[in-house]
Amino acid sequence: MARQKGIIKLTGKIGDLSFYKSKDGYLAREKGGVDGERIKKDPAFARTRENGSEFGLAATSGKTLRDAFRPLMMRAADNRITSRLTRLMSDIRKLDTTSDRGQRSVGVAIQNQPAKDLLKGFNFNNRSMLNAILYRPIALDTSTGEITIEDLVPVNHIAAPPNSTHVSFTAAWGNVNFVDGVSDLSLSSATNLALDGTMSTVTVTPSGSPTGTGTDVFILLVEFFQEVNGTQYSLNDGGYNALNIVDVV
Repeated sequence: MARQKGIIKLTGKIGDLSFYKSKDGYLAREKGGVDGERIKKDPAFARTRENGSEFGLAATSGKTLRDAFRPLMMRAADNRITSRLTRLMSDIRKLDTTSDRGQRSVGVAIQNQPAKDLLKGFNFNNRSMLNAILYRPIALDTSTGEITIEDLVPVNHIAAPPNSTHVSFTAAWGNVNFVDGVSDLSLSSATNLALDGTMSTVTVTPSGSPTGTGTDVFILLVEFFQEVNGTQYSLNDGGYNALNIVDVV
């Protein structure tokens, strides 16, 4: 593809050229490739069909995870979250060691610890990653979903964005079934602290255990606010907030 330059930007088709707007700006590309019907039927494209099938399964699994945690993603996610999750799910489905090629899926792979380890630590907002803003150990009780951060001094242990005055912590426990796309989510109340030198232990516990027979995913949301006349406002529409998968069980 080529990047459009100049004052006038085009969208649409002219001959064999397509002009369009993407997240990377205005681009142009030439029509090409193999006929779709041939790809569907020609034995020479069997591997292509298998790869396409598995890519579709990975994309669906990424959507399942996004849907499960959408209430939190609305407060902390970057604009490439869909593509980043699809790539991650593609890596995870490769760990399905039992299904035939073309049918390998996240739902099967995630039963294995290496697949869970790949998902663990994922940041939904790559503009604000948890390990880059929080400098205290996180303890997780997988029986309750409780997350504890001991002896936290916000001014010393949190890399807060400019003009922020407060930070809040929310724990989430989701049960995500990547086979049937069903999920359930339990959230904690938010613990809100001033960004000062006061030491405290943060404890956030989801309200209960989510239902389901899928994979347990534990998440921590860190949000930043600016207080003005007694009211706290989210900074940069959540652009500084971190949302991280703490563990997968």
